[in-house]
Amino acid sequence: MTLYHFGNCLALVYIPFHITYKYSGLSEYGAFWKCVQAGGIYVLTQLCKMLLLATFFPTTESNMHGQIDMFGEWLKATVDLADLAGLYLVLAGIPGKGHAKLLTAGLGWAGAEAVLTRFLPLWVGARGAEFHWKYIQKSLESNINLVQHITTSTLVWLWSRHDLTRSAVPVVTVMLLLSSYRGLIVDLAISSNFSTWMILAIRAIYTLCLSLTTLKIYAGIAATIGIF
Repeated sequence: MTLYHFGNCLALVYIPFHITYKYSGLSEYGAFWKCVQAGGIYVLTQLCKMLLLATFFPTTESNMHGQIDMFGEWLKATVDLADLAGLYLVLAGIPGKGHAKLLTAGLGWAGAEAVLTRFLPLWVGARGAEFHWKYIQKSLESNINLVQHITTSTLVWLWSRHDLTRSAVPVVTVMLLLSSYRGLIVDLAISSNFSTWMILAIRAIYTLCLSLTTLKIYAGIAATIGIF
């Protein structure tokens, strides 16, 4: 039973990546190694972020006692802006244009995150003697993160384009900030009496709204310059 639960969680995490890769057309472009390279840049970016956090934002005594330091949490969330620089490097290293470039960057980035942050907790926890819904929730959250990273890579690509209209630049910039500070914004919006399923639903709705708005902007730009 424990192996079945573990296998179910793994399927929830990783099968959507396989489906996205196969049915989005990336397999026809042979983009697997580009996804792996994107994952490598993700690892380097996270190492740099860990060094920054350990050097400039050490754990304070007030945080250890459970008090929330809002300014400190904001500074830590600001470090996530390094992800935008990492995604920019990934996009710059992928030749071609169109949706395949954005999907390769987002899929590789999200895939590396899923391997590094999901596999070991599931291996240790989901194989336990008792069933717990939190591992199903972690698996579903990985799917939300997949959409989020593809959205972020699209926003980075839009922001880097020289033919982006002046009216669209502030919108894309704000959406990049909303994407980077997603965790902090959701944490501030939720109440302490919310269930874990409610928190997961709020994160999904936040990501959905961001991704749909990004898709609309991308569709307009793509139709204008003809990259479909």
